[in-house]
Amino acid sequence: MSTAPRKPLMPLDDALAQLLASVAPLTQTEALATGDADGRVLAQAIVSGLQVPPCDNSAMDGYAVRVDDVLAAQGALPVSQRIAAGSVGMPLQPGTVARIFTGAPVPPGADAVVMQEECVMVEAADAAAPHVQIHSTPLPGQNIRRSGEDVARGDVVLAAGTRLGPAALGLAASVGMAQLQVVRKPRVALFSTGDELVLPGTVPPEQMPPGAIYNSNRFFLSAMLRRLGCEVTDLGIVPDRLDPTVQALQQSAASHDLVLTSGGVSVGEEDHIKPAVQSLGQLDLWQIAIKPGKPFAHGRIGAAHFIGLPGNPVSSFVTFVLLVRPFLLRLQGVQDVAMKSIAARADFDWPRAEKRREFLRVRRNEQGGLELFTNQSSGVLTSAVWGDGLIDTPPGEPIHYGATVRYIPFSELLA
Repeated sequence: MSTAPRKPLMPLDDALAQLLASVAPLTQTEALATGDADGRVLAQAIVSGLQVPPCDNSAMDGYAVRVDDVLAAQGALPVSQRIAAGSVGMPLQPGTVARIFTGAPVPPGADAVVMQEECVMVEAADAAAPHVQIHSTPLPGQNIRRSGEDVARGDVVLAAGTRLGPAALGLAASVGMAQLQVVRKPRVALFSTGDELVLPGTVPPEQMPPGAIYNSNRFFLSAMLRRLGCEVTDLGIVPDRLDPTVQALQQSAASHDLVLTSGGVSVGEEDHIKPAVQSLGQLDLWQIAIKPGKPFAHGRIGAAHFIGLPGNPVSSFVTFVLLVRPFLLRLQGVQDVAMKSIAARADFDWPRAEKRREFLRVRRNEQGGLELFTNQSSGVLTSAVWGDGLIDTPPGEPIHYGATVRYIPFSELLA
């Protein structure tokens, strides 16, 4: 009896490229108040209609001066005016200085600002105006923020496809944007399969039947989807039977951009995702060369995408951040979806060289190195709570204490 040759495992980079190639970014948009757009993706480029700053202004509290006057002065210089932020001064008279405050326009004629800590007010009983002794030699342009040095009129300050964060929202506001046009939220239907799953709150721990487990995947997947700006429909747990699985897929695909499941994407007799999706659309079952998280499914049901994640919690968590996250960002029009890693020192030995690309759960220590969680099993979700990132380990490479490794912080993957 002959057996079909086993298909080779798909490299992660190939799987991601294939997944992203299937995405047509959403075209529907909505207008949001700038303050409400955190985490959303910009649909239209923002072009500045003004200069930022609008005029040359002081970078600090101090005195606006003519450099030549300071160099030529034999003593204190009179203060001819006071300029606060929001007011406009008069042209600076030769041989005088202007008291100026942070953000105030630099008066015409002044070519430097001297910080107040380098100046001393001098009392002169016979003087009509206060005088200031300057104890430093200023340079032309010192402590002056030039008009347009941040943003020039006509600059594209934020490109379409930018995922908006606090700094981007502030930049949009600085050029007068009260509203932003953003890509609508992706609609995602989420459910888990497995007769062994129990929702927390339905059965107390002491009454859990043998073989039953609480459904943890539902909670972290839903949270990560919402962090990515998705509108989530949580369908809970679908029984491990073909008809309910088909019904859940058919109904959710009709009104969502993505149907996301965890569990049921292997080849066991009780795994009904494969025949259910194939009866409604098309499905590719991938065996990806990563650990944890080898089984992965992608397909289409009508206009909706389908993605099936493995059921083991850490496998589901890792495949989500490596594959589903960039997929959903690209669906919203983000172009740069690549993982950002940094070089870090491994403060442990990992002699077991895996044939697959492995993602180890680690955390930084006070010395700046990385510590390894002891149990790297795909079912140990405590490793993802204890850790603050992953090490991206190439296949076939052990890790020796002190080696430089590729570290991917969770702050990069979960934002």
